[in-house]
Amino acid sequence: MSNRKRVWFEEAGRKLDPGLVEQLHQKRKEDPYETSNEGIPVIVFTRTTEKNKKNDLLKACQQDTNNKVDSESEIDNTVCGYMTPKMIRQIKDHEAVDRIFYDRYVTTLLDVATEQIGAVHVQEQLGFTGKDVTVAVIDTGIHPHTDLTKPTNRLIAFKDFINEQEEPYDDNGHGTHCAGDVAGNAFQSEGKYVGPAPEASIIGVKVLDQAGGGRLSTIMKGIEWCIKHKEEHAIRIISLSLGAQAYESYRDDPLALAAQKAWHHGIVVCAAAGNSGPKPKTISTPAINPFIITVGSTADQNSVTRTDDEIADYSSRGPTIDSLIKPDIYSPGSDIISLLAPDSNLEKQLPEQIIDEHYLQLSGTSMATPICAGVIALMLEANPRLSPNDVKSILQTTAQPMLDDHWGYIQAQNAVTMAQNYFHYQQRVSEAK
Repeated sequence: MSNRKRVWFEEAGRKLDPGLVEQLHQKRKEDPYETSNEGIPVIVFTRTTEKNKKNDLLKACQQDTNNKVDSESEIDNTVCGYMTPKMIRQIKDHEAVDRIFYDRYVTTLLDVATEQIGAVHVQEQLGFTGKDVTVAVIDTGIHPHTDLTKPTNRLIAFKDFINEQEEPYDDNGHGTHCAGDVAGNAFQSEGKYVGPAPEASIIGVKVLDQAGGGRLSTIMKGIEWCIKHKEEHAIRIISLSLGAQAYESYRDDPLALAAQKAWHHGIVVCAAAGNSGPKPKTISTPAINPFIITVGSTADQNSVTRTDDEIADYSSRGPTIDSLIKPDIYSPGSDIISLLAPDSNLEKQLPEQIIDEHYLQLSGTSMATPICAGVIALMLEANPRLSPNDVKSILQTTAQPMLDDHWGYIQAQNAVTMAQNYFHYQQRVSEAK
């Protein structure tokens, strides 16, 4: 038996998440006596009823100038910032502290697709285009592409948590592509590269930088912003084409809990399963949360028929870290042509993927997720009374049972028709009361 004495962070138990313990181990190797002034990015969850003690906690953290703490965090019951190992050790047993997380780095994870899932039929035959439904794309920003701003501007709001700019922009390009996957109207392609919901309203929430990355806390702030501005902008859907490796249960994971909070506030949340397939148990966070809609990707072989489709090799597989079945639905995500943000990182890095000056081709569950969000916009236009749970149930019930997976392939026409039928039932019940 080893007689090695355990260091303080190994004995902290639940107080410190595994990712933070890993970082502290690394710091210990570099600086055994904890004399370094270099901070670790952390998220401190505080006890909700201890406001005075939370203020005491902030004061304790701010006594040492080496610790940079955000005293006005936009995330409820949290303190975010950079803390030295010495400070983490000092506050871990503070009365106001519930748990301390490592503020991990999060990264970003369309032509035939819209027709193949039945969205074109919904637009042309049923008359639904996502009008009056607002989708928040939490990503790298959104370039005001003419497919979103002409003939009318549907990019109705923009919030920048990276550079605090007021006007819409996208220095990476990923968020712009995702916005087109939801709601591009093919203005520049004469109807060719159209998204499922070409009249839906779009909000850009920039939480990822020019390189396509950002901290957990910044994405959490973006979700919190959507919750707080839900009524103002009529936000019904959040699309999250981003993720990080899941280290522990959704019950403790801060990003998964933030997505769940939005769901319980009446916002449908779609999250990318991840691009770490075909290995099992590779679903990323926040997609591990069982409440929200986790979207996997298919490869449509560039054909309208579904008979040759299969789950994309890169698409992450379940079960989740909690042994839950995921993804919840599959959507086209391979070789998707959508909007190009000029002078963006993606334009410079992927010249071979550029279709023309307006469009770019990309693959990933990042593309499958906003396409799913676009179908949900059609459903909510057909039936504004649908709750997030209604939406998820209808999507899964009407999905085509194929792909040799527990859940099936998204089918827009069937989903919208069932949403309509449920609306008529809700009306009859309401009139009978």
